[in-house]
Amino acid sequence: MASFIPYDKGYRAQVFVRGRRKSASFRTLREAKAWAASMERELGEPEPSRRTVSDLLKRYAEEVSAKKKGARPERLRIAATLRDFPDLAAMRLADVRAPDIAAWRDARARQVKASSVQRDMNWMRNAFTIGRLEWRWIDHNPFEGVRGPGATFSRDRRISPAEVKAMCRALHYRTGQAPETKVQEVALIFLIALRTAMRAGEILSLGRDTIDLQRRVARVPHKMQYLTGRPREIPLLPKAVRLLRIVSDRKQCFTITSASLDALWRKARDRLQIADLHFHDSRAEALTRLSRRVDVLTLAKISGHADIRQLMTYYRETAQDIAARLSTGIKSSPASSADPAKACASSPVRPAPGRGSPLETRL
Repeated sequence: MASFIPYDKGYRAQVFVRGRRKSASFRTLREAKAWAASMERELGEPEPSRRTVSDLLKRYAEEVSAKKKGARPERLRIAATLRDFPDLAAMRLADVRAPDIAAWRDARARQVKASSVQRDMNWMRNAFTIGRLEWRWIDHNPFEGVRGPGATFSRDRRISPAEVKAMCRALHYRTGQAPETKVQEVALIFLIALRTAMRAGEILSLGRDTIDLQRRVARVPHKMQYLTGRPREIPLLPKAVRLLRIVSDRKQCFTITSASLDALWRKARDRLQIADLHFHDSRAEALTRLSRRVDVLTLAKISGHADIRQLMTYYRETAQDIAARLSTGIKSSPASSADPAKACASSPVRPAPGRGSPLETRL
């Protein structure tokens, strides 16, 4: 229902439909009536008829993605989707169906790897779920029946003690000594990751207020903390305590930034010509080693996974290693049980070897 109130500079139009009220001022009565008619049509339509995919994703980025620890990369992905797929962004939510999502998936698969497509599908599926169940913007699920992008194989890369030793040498670090340079901080962070299964960002957040060496517990912000409302506690092995003790009295254990950590670590790895090694492989290596000592529920508690099935992404023991343990009855194979910290401490620090050195040949 619309009403028009004249005043000295024109007319004020008011529209009230389904408990929602809109008002605006216009210079002429004709403009006021035209606006009122369009608003009555808009307010009278259900949400799916008025809202577009762009409206949904923009609100999701502002209200949901912004609260996540990985807010920036996810919001960049949403912005890129709106920019690169304008036809999908302009579609009304009521018109979006499974074939439209499948066409977007296939087009995206021609641009990036299957794992990236899967990540995009995850946040977009969540956006449509929230829009359907919480915001009531859509009354159907367009992702129903849509398959994933195809096979996404988990990494199986292990980190050998020789590689750890080489990285420590390249970064000019020896265990037991407090790091004095950014490069040495990188080496210590790498060793801590191998002993705790912590992510790089979690290690960088450590300080004297978050480490309790007496209880052997570290508290770190969790990437799902925006949902849980509290940080997670990580039990520390004695070897991890020894590594952390030399920096535990600092307000912030490490001064290096995440970007510098990534750049310096990659630079040392490439100088040694170590192939296909990522810093995050240290988390998988640590969890694989810990799996021989604790049960699966305890391992999930250490890693911070609510779903124990996610542990299979990080469990990288080969069938050959398992067969060796079953046949010999030992807990671990010699190739993977060596202490990386001892490997770093076993020899004095020397400059990183040049290309073609014996050490690089062995790696």
